[in-house]
Amino acid sequence: MHGRVSCALAAMALFDLGSDAISLTGSQAGIVTDTAHGKAKIVEVRARRIHEALDCGAVVLVAGFQGVSTDSEVTTLGRGGSDTTAVALATALGAQVCEIYTDVDGVYTADPRVVPSARKLAVVSYDEMLELAASGARVLQLRSVEFARNHGVPLHVRSSFSDDEGTWIVAEEDGRMLERAIISSVAHTVDETVYRVAGVPAAALFSTLADARVKVDTILQIGVEIVFSVPGDEEAATSAVLRALAARWSMDSELGQVSVVGAGMRSHPGVAATTFATLEENGLRVEMVTTSPIKIACHVRKDEVELAVRALHAAFGLSDGPNGA
Repeated sequence: MHGRVSCALAAMALFDLGSDAISLTGSQAGIVTDTAHGKAKIVEVRARRIHEALDCGAVVLVAGFQGVSTDSEVTTLGRGGSDTTAVALATALGAQVCEIYTDVDGVYTADPRVVPSARKLAVVSYDEMLELAASGARVLQLRSVEFARNHGVPLHVRSSFSDDEGTWIVAEEDGRMLERAIISSVAHTVDETVYRVAGVPAAALFSTLADARVKVDTILQIGVEIVFSVPGDEEAATSAVLRALAARWSMDSELGQVSVVGAGMRSHPGVAATTFATLEENGLRVEMVTTSPIKIACHVRKDEVELAVRALHAAFGLSDGPNGA
């Protein structure tokens, strides 16, 4: 509803400025989704009506976050739906870039509220942005970055209140990635719950969680015990699944996650050594560790997360530009 109102108001403003404009709902714009209302995924954009309006010289305003299902029901896309709508439209229209205007002016080497000396990054890769989004960076939602990577749409994240360049999110092969640092950013989240589960097979556990549309972040298996984490807002649904499965389980809501992310770590040894030495020097105990080729994620106590972010940001010299740590 808010998107429709905003589109209508923007169209009125454009008319006042002398421009022809048309306001479309998601369904009118041809955004077709699956049937999972509330968390629907875009499966197709039938952009005929948009093309016709553009051919007539009109400015087209499309309400994000919504579409029409394959069963002809109005759907909403869930978290990140508006950004995903923008990327899907850019893909369908063959746009050279999708610009995302938001309340921040780009992607930073850390949250500036935690590290005041954090720098805005000129460019990051799709893979780095996916890891950052999954690790707590709130600039872009995971789904929109996945859509952009899958369809090769460059993203430009920039401020709604400034004409300054923001951060470009592109493929690693893009020429703008030549100045790549070993570590791009330190991301964090304090909104995670870690579960320890026994007495239920992994296949049954995660298929049931998937059926309940629970987003699982980290998974470890140690012997018969399965350890995994979920965002804090998935806690109630996860606990309900575990009760239904009659599993033996415990949960810890007092952990946070700090993640060091950088495509350069693939070819530079020593990142893990620097990470763990830094945390140890600052008296921080790591409860759980997971890795990918371009990320090291450590769970620490929630009240120690910001100290860990500041320490790692300094250890990798992120305030000073591309680093050789």
